[in-house]
Amino acid sequence: MVVILQFPGTNCERDMDYAYREILNEDTLILWHKQNSLPQDTKLVIIPGGFSYGDYLRSGAIARFAPIMGSVISYANNGGTVLGICNGFQILTEAKLLPGALSRNQKLSFISKNQKLKVISTDNRFLSSYVLNQEISLPIAHADGNYYVDAKTLQTMQENHQILLEYVDNPNGSIQSIAGVCNKDKNIFGLMPHPERALESILGGSDGLLMLEGLVKEAR
Repeated sequence: MVVILQFPGTNCERDMDYAYREILNEDTLILWHKQNSLPQDTKLVIIPGGFSYGDYLRSGAIARFAPIMGSVISYANNGGTVLGICNGFQILTEAKLLPGALSRNQKLSFISKNQKLKVISTDNRFLSSYVLNQEISLPIAHADGNYYVDAKTLQTMQENHQILLEYVDNPNGSIQSIAGVCNKDKNIFGLMPHPERALESILGGSDGLLMLEGLVKEAR
């Protein structure tokens, strides 16, 4: 089952539910943040985009302490697959499941547009169906997408192929134009662009479909 978390202020959970249930034919569950446990048959946890708790204090900082996050952290630390998109990426960094931090965009403005990206690593389930250095296009919509990590951690991430995606033209000031990363064990993934908004030609492109499919393909 694909479990999609829902917090106060989440606004992309139904887009993700549609992607997995209607397009990829997966069983799905939208799970409220006050639940304390994940279903036993969970094979993927999605933390979708939005503005959890209104982005008060700091994006993702309050959601990180929601009751369900204890189970998500245990699930991830035991090898479970987790994907965080936009605000979900921010929550994963706040929970220390992914390295780095996300702060206000360099020009202090909300950015909403289709964005060109470059695939940097394909030795992972998330991007294994793409070609190294392939350029794709996904929508972005964020005010706090400026990714930062210290130089030592950045070097380690490069050596471990943890940098997944880079912006072709850096819209938010992220270090090394980073748009998406994973953990060292390659079971936890986070990115600012929205693959769930690029699944069908009627939406302007389907470059995001293989990303979401790759995370559940091996578990079938």
